[in-house]
Amino acid sequence: MSTIAIVLILLVALLHLYFLVLEMFLWTKPLGLKIFRLTREVAEQSKVLAANQGLYNGFLAAGLVWAVATQQRNVALFFLGCVVVAGVYGAATVNRRIFFVQALPALLAVAALLV
Repeated sequence: MSTIAIVLILLVALLHLYFLVLEMFLWTKPLGLKIFRLTREVAEQSKVLAANQGLYNGFLAAGLVWAVATQQRNVALFFLGCVVVAGVYGAATVNRRIFFVQALPALLAVAALLV
């Protein structure tokens, strides 16, 4: 893996660790409410679902770090592909900005791996 690919993969992993923290621990706090544009009531009602989402984001981050640590290109491509699919789905069903925050960085990392 090139240095650029490693940096981009680790950036995607860090983003997903940040998503984990937001969704598992800050969902009902002022920062989580602001970022996800939620009312306190909606956040309280959905906090268990958000925590579950956060856990999955943590698994994606772990997979990406594992891929870099073991220098396994195919593993990196698999987890980046999962991130891209999740980002495209989120953009189509929730908010288009999800594409730019989640899918685009993963696509850039895929491109760096493939060149």
